[in-house]
Amino acid sequence: MTIEPYRKILGLPGVRALLLVGLVARVPVIATGIVLTLHVVNTLHLGFAQAGLVGTASTLGSAIGSPLAGRLMDRHGLRPVLAVTTVAQLLFWIAAPRLGYHALLIGALVAGVLALPVFSLVRQCLAALVPADQRRPGFALDSMAVELSYMLAPAAAVAAVTAFGSRPTMYAVGIGVVGAGLLLIVLDPPTRSAEEAGAGDAAVPRRQWLRPRLFALLGVSSVLTFVLTATDLTVIASLKETGQTNWTGLVIAVWCGYSLIGGFVYGALHRSVSPLLLAGGLSLFTIPVGLVGGGWWWLLLALIPAGVLCAPSLSASIDTMSKWVPSGARGEAMGLHGTALTVGVAAGAPFAGAIIDGYGPHWAFAATGAAGLLLVLIALPLWRLAGAGTRPATAPVTAVDTGVILAEAPIAGAGATLPAVEPVAPR
Repeated sequence: MTIEPYRKILGLPGVRALLLVGLVARVPVIATGIVLTLHVVNTLHLGFAQAGLVGTASTLGSAIGSPLAGRLMDRHGLRPVLAVTTVAQLLFWIAAPRLGYHALLIGALVAGVLALPVFSLVRQCLAALVPADQRRPGFALDSMAVELSYMLAPAAAVAAVTAFGSRPTMYAVGIGVVGAGLLLIVLDPPTRSAEEAGAGDAAVPRRQWLRPRLFALLGVSSVLTFVLTATDLTVIASLKETGQTNWTGLVIAVWCGYSLIGGFVYGALHRSVSPLLLAGGLSLFTIPVGLVGGGWWWLLLALIPAGVLCAPSLSASIDTMSKWVPSGARGEAMGLHGTALTVGVAAGAPFAGAIIDGYGPHWAFAATGAAGLLLVLIALPLWRLAGAGTRPATAPVTAVDTGVILAEAPIAGAGATLPAVEPVAPR
């Protein structure tokens, strides 16, 4: 393992600025859900159920809007989409702090559809800036940046609401989101490489790339955020059950740290690993976490194996997508990937909550891991049997591609990657 791949990536023109802007821009986007929840509960004096509906509306809107924004970027470029979504976010955040509950619910849905596509946009542009044979460490860096954003945003959102109240914090989040949109408009990173743009790879029919194996990859991507979201909630419930709630922030922060370490190691490896294998490992190692008893420090140790696979799993799913989708459909594919991640987030929390309420947090770890492993096994036949039909029309299919499960061979001329959530977001 060496850090040389990262030096090469950061030395490429435009990559360092894109990753830095992406890191900063994601913080207010991630804080959105927490701030809206606290506003409904603390300022509108309603219950968590009503707050959850606002979050669901925003998530549903994001799932709808993500592939739509990506398709529009494929056809019309980055700046027009950013201009529309930035103006939409400006209008929402100006009005949101003064809206009643039902108007806020509708506004959250519309704002979700017109959300700033930060996650998918950064990955789409990263695929354009980085040569195909160097994308794995590039996406690993992006996954690590996502982890840092998720470590910063929730704590900052809670601290701001506690100190200043929800309405001033909502205005601050709005300024951050709009500022992120303007920053991306000014930066205007390319969505295709010079070679891809010169080849005229545009308006690619969906039937050429939206094949069964791609659906399997999207399903595996949903598994990742399903397991992570359910684990997040179960960690909180487990510490509450043992009277150690005050350690929750530390445990989750260290868990994110494991993911950062795993992402760094994965990006420095000399070959890729299938996201199917990584998602299966993440699910498998989540099952025994609930067997740990005692203090919070044992929970920290039990989370290590699954934790180090978080960022590698996400970056591997994006890297694999970049090999399967032509550059002319990259934006829409990124959007679909973001939708898949959002679906996993939306499903993970209620699944874990039902198990926690019925059987306790220890069983929730086991049920979450088992469900994730089952979904990965369901995706396996599509992954193996549909391989020949997933290559973009512009890229030649080589013999090395057939039946590969544990490592994906790069494909010359295939340029594309995917989205990430907006999470949404997921991590």
